[in-house]
Amino acid sequence: MTRPTYAEINLAALRHNYQYAKFLAGGAKAVAVLKADAYGHGAVAAAKALAPEADAFGVACSEEALELRAAGIENPILLLEGFFETAELALIEQHNLWTVIHHPEQLQQFLAARPGRPLNVWLKLDSGMHRLGFPPADYQAAYEQLRACRHCGEIILMSHFARADELSCDYTEQQLALFERSTDALPGPRSLANSPITLAWPDARGRAERGDWIRPGFMLYGWSPLDRIHPSVGGLQPVLSLKSALISIRELAAGEPVGYGARFVCERPSRVGVVAIGYGDGYPRHAINGTPVLVKNKRTRLIGRVSMDMLTVDLTGLPDMRVGDPVELWGTSISILDIARASDTIAYELLTGITRRVPRRYQDSD
Repeated sequence: MTRPTYAEINLAALRHNYQYAKFLAGGAKAVAVLKADAYGHGAVAAAKALAPEADAFGVACSEEALELRAAGIENPILLLEGFFETAELALIEQHNLWTVIHHPEQLQQFLAARPGRPLNVWLKLDSGMHRLGFPPADYQAAYEQLRACRHCGEIILMSHFARADELSCDYTEQQLALFERSTDALPGPRSLANSPITLAWPDARGRAERGDWIRPGFMLYGWSPLDRIHPSVGGLQPVLSLKSALISIRELAAGEPVGYGARFVCERPSRVGVVAIGYGDGYPRHAINGTPVLVKNKRTRLIGRVSMDMLTVDLTGLPDMRVGDPVELWGTSISILDIARASDTIAYELLTGITRRVPRRYQDSD
């Protein structure tokens, strides 16, 4: 018998979320962002599921892109951080990749290269994130240099928002206005919309007739990046459910401690279940007492400290639970957003933190 811990991944839900993103954007083209192993879901499996309809994929680096190419993925692939050294430009040409250019040194390396065919470029403006991108004062000059370059193909104008998940914050509108001022005289497609923009900022999604692009990432996996409830979030379907099973049940008296450090002490005679999952699998060690857990479709709570391979749950008042009963840690019935809040982290970190000893089991059904 194998350990009962696994991640169940619904590829039909992934496709639905991609289609939903394009619907929200009025048919604009969409880069499906698969960086960090598709946010822990498995980049190759995700790419194969989306390949028949995906306009392009986005990854962080050429290593991630080459993994997809080696698996037979032929869709365009965008390097969201661009290239890190001049030698990568040969790989970009050989494997038909697109690159972001966000820094003067990158630009000069690109201009000095001698590829055998034009390469598509996404030119990044720093509109206020202050991480990557050309300052507004330098952006048009960078664009003109690329436009004059014989081996530069299509140029897409792009930027990234710092606080688009905060729906009451006006910084996104300031960034959008700065982008529009900086690019007003420049032709070509635009790309501004990450997941928060796609879900909640219709004025920044772009225009399909201009060839604009959205870049959905986190929302592809079925969760909201927004800081509060928004009507558009209801159209998302969770893709990954983290599951395990009960492997032991204990009857403890009042006053008995549970787990390392005795973080939880039974206040009454208690029934305690042990689940075969821990921080060695990616479940957050800092999840507090009371974090929700689903056992055999009954909602209960985490008690005690999460250990490397196990955690404990309160089965008091649930006399029908037995060793072997299924447990959902997050997924279609337990929101990963609740787990993240209870662990003082973000859902992105939880998804990308699922370790390799957790098997991914793929299904493809509605």
